[in-house]
Order: sequence, then C-alpha cells, then structure tokens
Amino acid sequence: MRGLKKQRRIQVIVLAFVALIGATGMMWYASQDAFQFFRTPTEVAEAPPPPNEVFRIGGLVEEGTLLRGEGETITFMVTDTNESVPVAFTGVLPDLFGEGEGMVGTGSFVDGTFQATEILARHDETYMPKEVTDALKEQGMYVAPDGEVVTN
Repeated sequence: MRGLKKQRRIQVIVLAFVALIGATGMMWYASQDAFQFFRTPTEVAEAPPPPNEVFRIGGLVEEGTLLRGEGETITFMVTDTNESVPVAFTGVLPDLFGEGEGMVGTGSFVDGTFQATEILARHDETYMPKEVTDALKEQGMYVAPDGEVVTN
C-alpha cells in the first residue's frame, strides 16, 4: 500500500511539471507578436534587423522627403538627425502627420526600406513619443516645446 501512494505522488508531480512546462510554452508562443522593440534610425542603419522581425521605429519626418505616390503608398525619410531611413506606408496617415514632426511606425525592414503597417503621429502641437524624445535627448538634438535645447 505504501508503494502505491509513493507512485501516485510521483505521477502527480510529474504531471504537474509537464502541465507547467506546456502552459509556459503556450504563453511564450502567444506573446511573440506582442513584444515590439523600438529602434532609432541610427540603430537600424548600423545593424539592420531581419526582414521577418516586427519592430517600431521613431524619429522626425525629414523635411522635403514626404512623397505621395500614384496610389495610396506614401514614402518619406525618418531621421533622428544622425541617420535617415526610408519608410513606405500604404494607408491613411494621421491628420497631424507632416514634415518635421515626430512619428512612430510599426513594421519591418525589407530591402533597405522600413515597410510600415501602422503610423502614429503626435496628437497635439507639443507631443512627441517618449522613445523619440529620449533618442533625441541622447544625441543632444531635442528641442523642448518652449524652444529650449535639452541635453542629457
């Protein structure tokens, strides 16, 4: 009788361990698309990510580069004032999107161009995404809404 209890206890522990591993694996697999890393144009230019990796890129829309194509495709350059990366986007841009303005795009880097699936722009005159602000501050290029140059 004593051996049967010990055997049952071992079976329950092994079954619980297998269930824990299975649940952890399913959570990891389900969350792969949920994590998107932010990169600046300098980081993308220095170490281009693989084409199958979805990430966010942010910076300023470079002056004079916003081109609206024949169809719905819009191309422009995003810059962090150090490097620039070409961006292609098919869809409707936010109302406040424009040259010299901050933006964050989600997509992948294919054949030297960031293929954006989503573009986010500022929502008022003074807003800039935190990631873009931090990247510009690191380079000493951030200008506060009141016109003051801010550096780290």
